[in-house]
Amino acid sequence: MTVEGTGSSEAADEVELVARAVDGDRAALEEVIRRLQDPLYRLALRMAWRPSDAEDAVQEILIRVVTRLATWRAEARLLTWAYRVGVNYLLNLRRQTPQEARQLSLDEFRDGLADGLAEEDYRGPEAALLAEEVRLSCTQAVLQCLERDERIAFVLTDVFELSSAEAAWILEVSPAAYRKRLERARRRIRIFMDSTCGLVNAEAFCRCARRVPKALALGRIDPARPVFAVHPVSPSGRGVAEAAAQLGRLHDAAAVLRAHPDYAAPQQKVDAIGALLRSGRFPLLE
Repeated sequence: MTVEGTGSSEAADEVELVARAVDGDRAALEEVIRRLQDPLYRLALRMAWRPSDAEDAVQEILIRVVTRLATWRAEARLLTWAYRVGVNYLLNLRRQTPQEARQLSLDEFRDGLADGLAEEDYRGPEAALLAEEVRLSCTQAVLQCLERDERIAFVLTDVFELSSAEAAWILEVSPAAYRKRLERARRRIRIFMDSTCGLVNAEAFCRCARRVPKALALGRIDPARPVFAVHPVSPSGRGVAEAAAQLGRLHDAAAVLRAHPDYAAPQQKVDAIGALLRSGRFPLLE
């Protein structure tokens, strides 16, 4: 696989930037981190589910990217290569999400959503905000019911909208093997969403606003500290309202799972990496 648009100013800019970073230019290295931190955090969040776990994961991934930067040969875009580093880390992460630990299936998750669903939409305080929190939390949880290899395939192509060729390169598998993996994931998600989610199928039983009371009772969402609906986003990225507006125009399973804000990486974790690099105690590049 070669860099998309080889010879373009963007590709040349990446090559020049990485060369300066490898040569010890701290400002160039900080720029590399700045370009990669948010996309890599969003990847970690989709795989690790909880922001706290994603924060720890993205810090480790960024350190791995920095220490291996000299091995980038521009055979793929810098971000695509960084995704390969991140995916390798996330697929082998020992820490499990709650759904993974319970080996929760999509069928069991569907049964859980049906249990306690209110007959009417929630009308209490912050109703719209809490319905969004339910939607964002639920779509995160759905992904965790897939095996990791299927989850990453779905995330790379149907959420991040990478081509099958790029995703296969990231996962270091043949395009044919990748397509089979992706189709398994798509089929499982499609069947679940079509039978469950009212955003995809008007005949399905689940509605975010009717799930709010049960989610509050179970402590799945906290009205005082919503996790996803108020999560910081990238400076030029989509917010919750824009993501929801896009969702309103697209009623398919992939669109529902894709309609998340463009979350930003926690700056304190990124700043910690910068401090580590400036300390002189960190082996900058292998």
